[in-house]
Amino acid sequence: MTPNLKHIQAFVAVADLGTFRRAAERLNTTQPNISGRIAQLEDQLGFRLMERDAGSVRLTPRGQSLLAPARAILAANEAFVAAADDDTLYSGVLRLGVSELVAHTWLQPFLIEMRARFPNIDVELTVDLSANLSKALAAHDLDLTFQSGPFDRKTRFSAQLGQAPYAWVASPALSLPPGKVSADDLSRHPILAHPRGTVPHRQLDDHFRSLGAKVRIVPATNNAVCLQMTLDGLGIACLPRPMIEDHLGAVRLREVAYGWRPDALFFKARCDLDPLPPYIAEAAKIAQRLSPPQDRIS
Repeated sequence: MTPNLKHIQAFVAVADLGTFRRAAERLNTTQPNISGRIAQLEDQLGFRLMERDAGSVRLTPRGQSLLAPARAILAANEAFVAAADDDTLYSGVLRLGVSELVAHTWLQPFLIEMRARFPNIDVELTVDLSANLSKALAAHDLDLTFQSGPFDRKTRFSAQLGQAPYAWVASPALSLPPGKVSADDLSRHPILAHPRGTVPHRQLDDHFRSLGAKVRIVPATNNAVCLQMTLDGLGIACLPRPMIEDHLGAVRLREVAYGWRPDALFFKARCDLDPLPPYIAEAAKIAQRLSPPQDRIS
């Protein structure tokens, strides 16, 4: 009996994820199945590939030497499936993480097109702060992210999705003066902001500190909450423009002409899988096409 594709998949998954449990989750099977595949593979090869220690796994020198050839086998299999030109041959789970702005703008058409294109790929969705998505991607808890920078580490694959500028907005009920407004004008109301620890919140805080303006910055847990509070007249907010455009010009929201804004958010599709599944590369292309024109980097 010679090693088969499931043996190779299990070997690479355990090597990447560090435990049989997480490899089983990745491959949508059980931990005993993964343990059995690794044991069978070691029996066929006649030597140990991994050392087990208190729930964790590390490759032996022989195992390490076989990791690159194992990845090459999986890449060749992906190339074979791609050459068949039949997207229904792809099956499994895509663990997708997206930032809140994506979730509230173009995520729905993306998911619809992915289902039509790859009907046997199930998308498990996580919506979170970009910093948390980066940690989950590094820990191999996510396969693909659509998130904003800055990024603290490189990934094996990334594709530009675009950028989103900020805009100041408020309810007309706050009776801000027409035309340009000053920091003093803003300071008469709470400033609704991103959560603490995020880049926009830090830039907002630094800006008003540099002016000596005494403003009340009120963090909101997410942009949707921040937008609703703004619509309800509970404060002034600086939000990504794609999220507010449908509300601008309406009775409940107006754009505020303040001369400073946080840096625009820039987005990427990111993946750290090796080899890169072709359907993930195609998912990134779909995301690039569906992201709103005002978000795209020229």
